[in-house]
Amino acid sequence: MFTPLTVALAVAAIALAAWCGWAAYRDQPTKDWHFIGMAVVTLLGLAQLVVGIIRLATGGEAAEGTAIFVAYLAAVAACIPVVGLISLTERTRWGSLTVAAGALVLAVLQARLHEIWGGGGPGGA
Repeated sequence: MFTPLTVALAVAAIALAAWCGWAAYRDQPTKDWHFIGMAVVTLLGLAQLVVGIIRLATGGEAAEGTAIFVAYLAAVAACIPVVGLISLTERTRWGSLTVAAGALVLAVLQARLHEIWGGGGPGGA
């Protein structure tokens, strides 16, 4: 995988989690600017999906298997849109908390995706 993109996505996801967690703490639902943040993180996730597919298509191999790698790529791309949709249906502090939790899950998915590819070792950077 492309390590700088992996790190950027994980950091952006943690920042989104903190931002939405702060909104939940203040008893606020997700607002328009939270959705802008979710869009940025989602675009990074889609970029990660494209990079992963290109790596596989050009002969790269995930250390722990292609199927699990593709499953994690799909989860990375879908995580924030799913919690964003849930936060639209739950217009209370719990919607913000849902996004915060989903963003933390995304950061963990990024770390695991990096491990599945090979942890930045030979062919992994």
